Amino acid sequence: MKADPSLLNAALVGFQSQLTQIDQAISEIRRALAQTGEAEAAPAKRARRKMSRAARKRIAAAQKKRWAKYKKSKGAK
Repeated sequence: MKADPSLLNAALVGFQSQLTQIDQAISEIRRALAQTGEAEAAPAKRARRKMSRAARKRIAAAQKKRWAKYKKSKGAK
């Protein structure tokens, strides 16, 4: 079933007007935040911590140990 082109054009015009209203609201909110200084207070991405090779090795060994214990308990039952 084909949609009527005039109906699609009307829908497009309606959605574009809604988009314009939303964009205006967003810019007003950003302006208000900038005035209060809250724009800079937005949560920043935290830097990932670097892990040494030795630490990764210890963690891997501990995980292997846990899995071995788990598999052993599953085999015993």
